[in-house]
Amino acid sequence: MPTRLHKSRNKRGHVSCGHGRIGKHRKHPGGRGNAGGQHHHRIMFDKYHPGYFGKVGMRHFHVLKNRKFTPTINLDKLFNAAGDGVYEAAKNGGGKAPVIDLTNLGYFKLLGNGEIKVPVIVKAKYFSKLAEKKIKEAGGACLLSA
Repeated sequence: MPTRLHKSRNKRGHVSCGHGRIGKHRKHPGGRGNAGGQHHHRIMFDKYHPGYFGKVGMRHFHVLKNRKFTPTINLDKLFNAAGDGVYEAAKNGGGKAPVIDLTNLGYFKLLGNGEIKVPVIVKAKYFSKLAEKKIKEAGGACLLSA
């Protein structure tokens, strides 16, 4: 932007340039950034940022997030995840149940929401009690994989 368009051009000839004679435009009178959050800026922090200071809960050293990584899937979505043709193979299998490996599909745990009427062999790391019960009642099997 050219100099002639700068706002300071309009302030020429006005002694304090819009910053007042008494207070004076000094560098950082309140401190830089979040300075004074527990002292002279306390009201602002308490009013607009409650809970900014302090701790809560217990410390957990060396958190390994993958220990809790357990993507889940319900029985009603089992054949959607397995792909085309698996349901038909289970229905018309004639005693041969197809194998669905959930770990390869990106799911670690099978939950029991929904119903299943055809026999399938499901491999997963974890099964809920209800899911295991429903699969076994349909004539299938649950295989635990590491």
